[in-house]
Amino acid sequence: MQEIKAKISKKLLRVFGKSNAAFRLIQEGDRVLVGLSGGKDSLALIHLMKHMQQHAPFNFTFEACTVSYGMPGERYDLLSEHCRTYGIPHAVYETNIFAISQDTIRENSSFCSYFSRMRRGALGTFAEQGGFNKIALGHHLDDAVESFFMNMFYNGTLRAMAPVYKAQRGYHVIRPLIEARERQLRNFAEENSFATIGDEACPAMLKNVKVPYARAKTKAWLESMEQEQENFFKMVKASFKHINDDTLLDPTRWRREDI
Repeated sequence: MQEIKAKISKKLLRVFGKSNAAFRLIQEGDRVLVGLSGGKDSLALIHLMKHMQQHAPFNFTFEACTVSYGMPGERYDLLSEHCRTYGIPHAVYETNIFAISQDTIRENSSFCSYFSRMRRGALGTFAEQGGFNKIALGHHLDDAVESFFMNMFYNGTLRAMAPVYKAQRGYHVIRPLIEARERQLRNFAEENSFATIGDEACPAMLKNVKVPYARAKTKAWLESMEQEQENFFKMVKASFKHINDDTLLDPTRWRREDI
């Protein structure tokens, strides 16, 4: 029986491959755990990983993992069936994150960072238990640019999203989609007619919490900037690779001969 494969554009494959080569994200012998929420980003990631596994000149293994918050009405059977259909190993990791949140998150507080942090911690625990040396997340270029400007406007710091970093617990976190545009991933899901899981699966939908106003506002601002200048994201991505930090107001980054 012929294996079913998702349709992936050559442009998306090229972006994915270049990022992996440039940042050495996945290498020979790696055991990669992919965080699978069921959204368009993580769905694209597991199918790109599957394609790479079949065509790369090196061997690695990967498994998709969906973190269950332990909240009422959660169902991941369709997501598990999707992975079985495409021959992608998948596990659902049961947690009590939702129950814990009843006591640890305040009403009317922001929820995104809280649940993201808890979900990331659960993935780390699953990775450690399963012997994975890397965790792959579905963050894309739009996420990185949004985070950069949010950190600048709201936190007063220059910080984006690293394509790879080593967590304190020993494994590496990688972002293979970090140079892909969000619209490419949306197009991938639509072209394959994949049903995606959105905000309705977030525990915050069952709680009285604030909408992430800062991110929504930043996203809208970036969309308006791109409408004015079509190469806006291209230029921001280029700036991430051409950093003249000795021109900023941090004396520790100046050249000693200039002091």
